[in-house]
Amino acid sequence: MALVTAPTFTTPIELMAAQADAELLTLPTGSKVFCRGTRADVIYGVRRGIVEVVGETGEKLCYRPGELFSYQDIVWRDRIYRNDAVARTPVELLGLDRLRFLNLLHNHPTLAVLLISQQHERLREQRTSGTCCY
Repeated sequence: MALVTAPTFTTPIELMAAQADAELLTLPTGSKVFCRGTRADVIYGVRRGIVEVVGETGEKLCYRPGELFSYQDIVWRDRIYRNDAVARTPVELLGLDRLRFLNLLHNHPTLAVLLISQQHERLREQRTSGTCCY
């Protein structure tokens, strides 16, 4: 009798990539991923490259391979992107629509812990470097 095990995923981007409905986007440097004020209906994960997210007051955050961004915007009630997102290098992104992302969270609750861990690392880097953003 053979034992069959389910695949294990250790990162949020791996969980997203395993979804049949995940969309793969390839964008050149300078391309807009999304614009402030538009409807937030997709969460993005960076597979390759760097995406810069620019807030209303000009603060900037860079997202690198393995990181997810825009998840805050898709879970808030008004579901509007509060920032601009721009490809700072050629990028490869995974996109997952809001409903599928929420289903993914429901089916893999550890994803929430992984996202909190990602945010914790970002805050630790900012504290160590003495900056608000990196």
